[in-house]
Amino acid sequence: MGFSLLTKKASLAGAFFVSAIWLSGAQAFCSAPGGLTSVTVQRVVDGDTLRLSDGRSVRMIGLNTPELGRQGRTDEPFAVAARKRLEAMVAASHGRVGLLPGKEDKDRYGRTLAHVYGANGANLEAQMLAEGLGFQVAIAPNIDLVTCQQSAERVARQARLGLWRQSPVLKADQIRASGFAVLSGRVSKVQRNRGGVWIELQDSVVLRVAPSLLGQFDVASLEGLKGKQVEARGWVLDRSRRGGLNDGQARWLLPLSDPSMLQAKQP
Repeated sequence: MGFSLLTKKASLAGAFFVSAIWLSGAQAFCSAPGGLTSVTVQRVVDGDTLRLSDGRSVRMIGLNTPELGRQGRTDEPFAVAARKRLEAMVAASHGRVGLLPGKEDKDRYGRTLAHVYGANGANLEAQMLAEGLGFQVAIAPNIDLVTCQQSAERVARQARLGLWRQSPVLKADQIRASGFAVLSGRVSKVQRNRGGVWIELQDSVVLRVAPSLLGQFDVASLEGLKGKQVEARGWVLDRSRRGGLNDGQARWLLPLSDPSMLQAKQP
C-alpha cells in the first residue's frame, strides 16, 4: 500500500494536535475524530488491553491479540510481540492516549471498551491489525470502525505479516479446543428455528446467529450458504461441556456476533 496524506486535528482534552503530516498506510485507517478524552497509561497488560493511571482497564475495541501464557500455559505465537509493539506505541505517545468509548462502554469483566488513539492521531487497533499482530473482531453495538479495521487487517494478510506469515486459519475439523479461532469449511446445512440461524460446517462446527442479532444479518444470504466455502471467526465453545450433545449435533459452536465475522469464499 502507498502512503496517504492525512490532515487531522484531534483535540484530546486540548493535549494533542495533529497537523498535516504523512502517515503510513497502516496509520491512515480509522483516523481520529475530535473530542477524544486524554488519559495516562500506567502499563500495557497485553496486546489489546491497557491499565490506566486512574485504575481503569481498557479493552481495545475491534482487536483481539494472541493470549499471553498464564497459570502455567505457554504464550501463544506473537503474544509477546503484540504486547511489546503496543508498549512502544504508547511510549511514542509519551504515555498518554486518546479514548473513544464504545456505544457499550463496559464488558462483562468491568473493563472500559474504547478505541485508542496515539498522539499522532493514529488508531492503535488499526496499527496492530495492519502489522499482523492481532485479529479484527466485531461485537455489536461497538461496530463503527469495522470497515476500516477490516482494511487494516487486509494489509497484513496480503503481505503475510505477523500472524499471517503462516496462515492461522484452521479447517473446521481441526478445532480441538475452546477459544478464539479463524476457521474455514464447507456449509453442509443451514437451519432456522427459534434459536436463530444455525450454519453447520462439515459436521464439525456449527455457527450460530442468535435471534436478537438476526436484524444485522442478511438472512436470505445466510440461508443460501449451503454447499459454499466460508471463513468464520470468533470464540469457539465446547457444547459437550454444556450439558451434553444430542445425537448428530456438532461438538463445537461458534456464535457469530457481526456479519463481518463470516465471509463466503469465492469459488
